[in-house]
Amino acid sequence: MKVKRQLEQLPPYKPGKPIEEVKREYGLEKVIKLASNENPYGFSPKVKEAILQSLNGLAIYPDGYSRALREKLAKHLGINETQIIFGNGSDEVVQIICRAFLEAGTNTVMAKPTFPQYRHNAVIENAEVREIPLVNGNHDLDSMLQAIDEHTRIVWICNPNNPTGTYVRKHELLSFLEKVPKHVLVVVDEAYYEYVQAENYPQTVPLLSEYDNLMILRTFSKAYGLAGLRIGYGIASETLIQQMEPAREPFNTSVLAQAAALSALDDQEFLKDCVEKNKHGLKQFYRFCDEHSLKYYYSEGNFILIDFGIEGNEVFQYLLERGIIVRSGNALGFPTSVRITIGTEAQNQEVFAALTAMLKEKQLV
Repeated sequence: MKVKRQLEQLPPYKPGKPIEEVKREYGLEKVIKLASNENPYGFSPKVKEAILQSLNGLAIYPDGYSRALREKLAKHLGINETQIIFGNGSDEVVQIICRAFLEAGTNTVMAKPTFPQYRHNAVIENAEVREIPLVNGNHDLDSMLQAIDEHTRIVWICNPNNPTGTYVRKHELLSFLEKVPKHVLVVVDEAYYEYVQAENYPQTVPLLSEYDNLMILRTFSKAYGLAGLRIGYGIASETLIQQMEPAREPFNTSVLAQAAALSALDDQEFLKDCVEKNKHGLKQFYRFCDEHSLKYYYSEGNFILIDFGIEGNEVFQYLLERGIIVRSGNALGFPTSVRITIGTEAQNQEVFAALTAMLKEKQLV
């Protein structure tokens, strides 16, 4: 037996070490996980109630159309319910898009570094991947535009970008959309949308009525705190969604995920509180970096990428042995950096204490 040729050189996704494994390996009683950009404040108390009420329905397949959630989300977004496609996390929506549009002889354009699943799924579909390097941490939209040709099917814009936290501004995106050929799908991945504070960040949902080739991705995994339940969604024109639906697996979002997302939408106050706390946490990190002359990108997400000037793996290992899990920049295209999720104020202080000790030990200050 032989798998697809393109799979032979494609490494599988490697998740970070789980908390319990780190505890056992290093003899720790407490571990802080700040590696995957999860919400450190968890989820709304209303979500737990909704999950408990849904437990008796686990013997029945979930609603494959996600009607209740679809109707509430559509109202929340101000769109028609037929403009939404749900996925097992927005990761699966990325997979659905690639399955629907890419094949041998086509190509897709994206930034580098950016969210790796765009490339991963494109390679599986045997499409050519055209990666355009970031410029000062930002998407180089002009060069991305130049990379488009008659065989281009998809352009990806991660906004805010993972792992830098930088963003494409409103006027930049509008100018780009005007120039992209109509046969090319522009996917704007807004996984961290709820955390964004920038006033000139583009509001893309109203643009759907102007651009038939625009698709927006969002998720309940980040600010809503439902990463463990895996539910995300795409928003586009009704026609585009209908064309993509055959590429979606049936019953791809669970009973519990649908119930949790439905309830999470009802508690916008909890969401706003998490966003405000994240804003404060980012300011803590900016102050720490400025005090220690560390380079970083201003972030519109719930994470920060910090350049320590030494191997990212070295910083990662130092923190890991002290019970703090972060993400090394080596795997993210920034070999002397680490990406750290913004934690609670207390968690952030523990990170700062460990990093201060590390900077002194390694004589980096």
